[in-house]
Amino acid sequence: MQIQQLESFLQVAENLSFARASEELNITQSAVSRQIHALEEELNAKLFYRTTRTVALTPEGVMFLEHAKQILGHLKVARAKLRHHTNVRVQTLTIGCEGRSDLDRLCGILRACRGRIETFHPLIRLDPRRSLLNLFYQGEVEVMFGFRENLPAGGELVYRELGKAPLCCVLPRDHPLAGRELVEERELYAQPLIVCDGYAVHAKAVEAQHRVARHLSPELVQMGESAQVILTLVRAGYGCSILPRAAREDPELAYVPLRGAAPLSYGVVCDKNAANPALGQFLDLALGDGRRR
Repeated sequence: MQIQQLESFLQVAENLSFARASEELNITQSAVSRQIHALEEELNAKLFYRTTRTVALTPEGVMFLEHAKQILGHLKVARAKLRHHTNVRVQTLTIGCEGRSDLDRLCGILRACRGRIETFHPLIRLDPRRSLLNLFYQGEVEVMFGFRENLPAGGELVYRELGKAPLCCVLPRDHPLAGRELVEERELYAQPLIVCDGYAVHAKAVEAQHRVARHLSPELVQMGESAQVILTLVRAGYGCSILPRAAREDPELAYVPLRGAAPLSYGVVCDKNAANPALGQFLDLALGDGRRR
């Protein structure tokens, strides 16, 4: 397996176009095709569905994409060390985040890590939760952020709480309920509501959304496929919703806690037997940052 093959694969996967991949790599399109063909032969797997108009990853291609990113990431670190003729050992840690709120929380921790963990290079993976769980169990993500109920548990896994997030009604800043300290679910029975099904938001938020939705006529209920979509619709004035309080609140929105709703535990999970020395230092700083919050 050659580096050029992996680079060609990543460019085609990211652009879903052999022509654009050839432009990015500054090689001919036929050269890109040869690299992909050779890689598929070596792996004995078809990585792309190809027609005259479209290119798409096969399931095998999606699976291999994560490995290819990891391989090239480590190679870049090795190249940089050799180029600068240094014996300094770069400490890497692969951190899994599901969305913007995770990244916002991570940012404060990484600020604390700068200068405290020598030659620390965090490798951040931003993926849907199911993908992150697969990567975590495969050992390709070493620490995952999320709500306690959404993270893996048991065995040799250890969970560290970073804080609590109240379950809130999310409203436009100029909404009549936006200035309240608390809001009752029943007060939302006449409000347009945005709901979500599935993995995209916390299960407790989904349960509360659907309890309220049962009291609304269908035209007052709208679907949003993720937290970011829901927040966009709320900002645009299409209704309110119920979500955990974000790490960094949008100034256009108000987060009013739901009366009687238990706060949700937010933290990180990792393997307690992990050998990476940077992990212990990262967790100590993460817990310190959580206490400061």
